[in-house]
Amino acid sequence: MNTTLNQCPVCGDLLEVTRLHCPACDTTIEGHFEAGGLSQLTPEQTAFIMVFIKKEGKINKVGQELGISYPTVRGRLRDVIAALGFTPEEEEPASSVSEEERRQWLEELAQGKLSSEDVLKRLGVGTD
Repeated sequence: MNTTLNQCPVCGDLLEVTRLHCPACDTTIEGHFEAGGLSQLTPEQTAFIMVFIKKEGKINKVGQELGISYPTVRGRLRDVIAALGFTPEEEEPASSVSEEERRQWLEELAQGKLSSEDVLKRLGVGTD
């Protein structure tokens, strides 16, 4: 049996399901049906998601299976998230602490002028 097309081969727009058929009892239902979330994905995105699930979402293993880099896996995952109508979460912002400040704090820590808790607080890391 053929796989379901989800995009029009002529214009690329999403196809609409208008007929459903039961081969067991030969019932046919016609109308306008929503195919569901994953049907919005391209065949390539669907194949990617199948590997992603198979590898339990472990990005490094997905990359190994597909022969692509970690950033490429992340990019493809973000594309799938967008194709499903979600907004990918933004990356955590990089620390505003300069490298020079970090080095200074580590020196003060080594000299006993600062405690590890003080350094963690300055870095904005909880000590709970």
